[in-house]
Amino acid sequence: MSGSREAILGAIRSTHLQGEHPRPAVPLFDQAAPADLKALFQKSLERMGGKMLLTDVADPMAPVRQAIVKPGPVVSCVPEFEGDMKITPHTKPTDIAPVEYAVLRAAFGVAETGSLCFTEKQLHVNTTGFLPQHLIVLLDPAQIVYNLHNAYQRPEWLQAHYAVFQSGPSATADIEGVLVHGAQGVRSLSVLFQP
Repeated sequence: MSGSREAILGAIRSTHLQGEHPRPAVPLFDQAAPADLKALFQKSLERMGGKMLLTDVADPMAPVRQAIVKPGPVVSCVPEFEGDMKITPHTKPTDIAPVEYAVLRAAFGVAETGSLCFTEKQLHVNTTGFLPQHLIVLLDPAQIVYNLHNAYQRPEWLQAHYAVFQSGPSATADIEGVLVHGAQGVRSLSVLFQP
């Protein structure tokens, strides 16, 4: 098996172009963008099964606390909210498996699809976006772009080693047409607009 692996990696290395290469130009289609990206993001997120949390000006983290309705470990990847499980440099990807809730901040959101982008900077451990039962995501409304064409222009693609888009909770309807959330990932995804 290792001989095949080395042959494949060798073939990739031999054809890899060295140096800087410009990314292709991508049209933005911004003429179709609505004035209110927050409203479009919310509509798209809810269409994908996600939920928007209502902002509380007096206590910004109150909606996060109210969304945590089940017992279990809560991991926080944001300084605004204290979880009861800490991620350290020694945390392994499998250590996230018992987490009930993860509180994260998205790098940015995509209004047209209701998607959230996370990099290793936001996740701390890449499995934080998938193994917890529920995600509660803080999103700066100023970091919402119109579509994936605009998302392609973001600096994360040049700065991050890992990036992932998530659009609502995991879902499948392939067994007798019954919609099931959480079959291959998080069971719920809630977003709170917070600069």
